[in-house]
Amino acid sequence: MKQRIITALVAFALFIPLVILGGIPFTIGIYLIATIGLYELLRMKDIRIVSIEGVITWLGLAMVLMPTSMTKRLTEAIGYTKIELVFAIVLLLLIYTVVMKNKFTFDHAAFSVLGVLYVGIGFYYLIETRISGIEYVIYALLVIWTTDSGAYFVGRKLGKRKLWPEISPNKTIEGFVGGIISAVFLACLFQYIYPLTSSYILLIIITIVASIIGQLGDLVESALKRHFDVKDSGRLLPGHGGILDRFDSLLFVLPLLHFLHFVS
Repeated sequence: MKQRIITALVAFALFIPLVILGGIPFTIGIYLIATIGLYELLRMKDIRIVSIEGVITWLGLAMVLMPTSMTKRLTEAIGYTKIELVFAIVLLLLIYTVVMKNKFTFDHAAFSVLGVLYVGIGFYYLIETRISGIEYVIYALLVIWTTDSGAYFVGRKLGKRKLWPEISPNKTIEGFVGGIISAVFLACLFQYIYPLTSSYILLIIITIVASIIGQLGDLVESALKRHFDVKDSGRLLPGHGGILDRFDSLLFVLPLLHFLHFVS
């Protein structure tokens, strides 16, 4: 527990200044974090990021992460949209399976493409959310952190019924509900201090949905690690695991907030 707290404080001290700065420093920071996340994911499949297939995959990530403002300038400069460039990278990966005579297979290519979307879309929306306003990033982080903390402490104290033992044996239904209640409470407190919307009812509904989706994102990461028989996605954060272990909920919550038009 002591190691987890120290790591969390150090990570907080490094990440929050980036969030406050925003702009290019924040975007560069997210590119770096997302690259580490992609490295962790590819390593589960024994794909080296410092390889031809790894570099092609990273180029796909770089395209997906590109903010809307940069995408517009790129399209004006070269005449191709982000979607077209990502599609070209997918074709490159498929062609590479032929070049490698199936040592790099269709399965590897599919994993790489899905990995780019899994890691890239969530972090892309983190960049876009910061552009929309720092308050939305703070709200999302508060929902995720309080959900995690509430689920952990309520689960330890009251947890009896397993939520999904085949995927994550330690999670309980009581913890799941406790996480949601904790997130709603803190979201309402944040709304009182810094109003995000004119309706508390809307805020509560969105917070409940975001808390549920965040916990499902955590379960997705757990399922992925169980499939590849790894305990943590990485070792960058002692006591916490890797980047994907810490950002798994955020990768799902931030796109959701945009899909619900809560972030404009």
